[in-house]
Amino acid sequence: MDTRFLGRSGFKVPVLGLGAGTFGGKGPLFSAWGDTGVAQARRMIDLCLEAGLNLFDTADVYSDGASEEILGEALQGRREQVIVSTKTGLRLGDGPNDAGASRFRLLRAVDASLRRLRTDYIDLLQVHAFDAMTPVEETLSTLDGLVRAGKVRYLGASNYAGWQLMKSLAAADARGWTRFVANQTYYSLAGRDYEWELMPLGIDQGVGAVVWSPLGWGRLTGKLRRGQPLPEGSRLHATAAVGPAISEERLFDIVDVIDAIAEETGRSVPQIAINWLLQRPTVSTVLIGARDETQLRQNLGAVGWSLAPEQIARLDAVSAVETPYPYYPYWRGQFSERSPLPV
Repeated sequence: MDTRFLGRSGFKVPVLGLGAGTFGGKGPLFSAWGDTGVAQARRMIDLCLEAGLNLFDTADVYSDGASEEILGEALQGRREQVIVSTKTGLRLGDGPNDAGASRFRLLRAVDASLRRLRTDYIDLLQVHAFDAMTPVEETLSTLDGLVRAGKVRYLGASNYAGWQLMKSLAAADARGWTRFVANQTYYSLAGRDYEWELMPLGIDQGVGAVVWSPLGWGRLTGKLRRGQPLPEGSRLHATAAVGPAISEERLFDIVDVIDAIAEETGRSVPQIAINWLLQRPTVSTVLIGARDETQLRQNLGAVGWSLAPEQIARLDAVSAVETPYPYYPYWRGQFSERSPLPV
């Protein structure tokens, strides 16, 4: 499996990573994602390593910590072969300090994650959401201390707005602290908002995208078709409802084009959706999820080949959305080539 640099760092990651959100199955959302136990997790990790995928991503909030526990147990004896990525910052408890990115919360959360993961270091730690109530200097100085202490190797953000990410990067640069090199973000053919601001920021600042939900919250699995009900046993109603919305008309227009390309290439709908992402700027790795071995093997088949430029252009066109001001250059065509304004 190919590797890429994680943003503007010297750290290489495989182009696919396995998301462990299906590990544990606790709570209404995560039980809908999956309920993978230790034995099945070991088998899935075996398959991933055989394919060259050695990046495994989780979060302390996934199944109330059970995902980290299962991943940690399943990785015993092969920690040095893998890259462990986790996240913290979302609420995990009822206490006043059980959420956010304060010094108190981060230090306690990282130690708890290390215990659950059965390791003494985290390769990539990401702040799961921006904490507007904590000064960025407090968050970043604490994260820098965790890197200096050897508990964390690299840092990232997740679900940040552009200004939040840029503010964090500027604060780190001004004080010589370790900066974010990764942005774990939602991006798919069914949701291209990442391109408006976060992608240009990633290009300019050297922040690599770690893409989550590449199949658009389960909408691009190949199981949804125009005019047909949800397949029996589908969990889409329990998962997509908490994700970004998309109109059925636009979704099925995208699916129609993917179906046509699937027939041309002999590839599956998920493989095409994931492969398209791997052609996009700033994407360092795409996190795939799977409830069983069949899904995992299918998603692993998204690499080792490339869509043709003409096929990429068709997918670009059908999934494109009019960008809002100021991202859309409303002055396009209004100035001559000698104008200092971009066109």
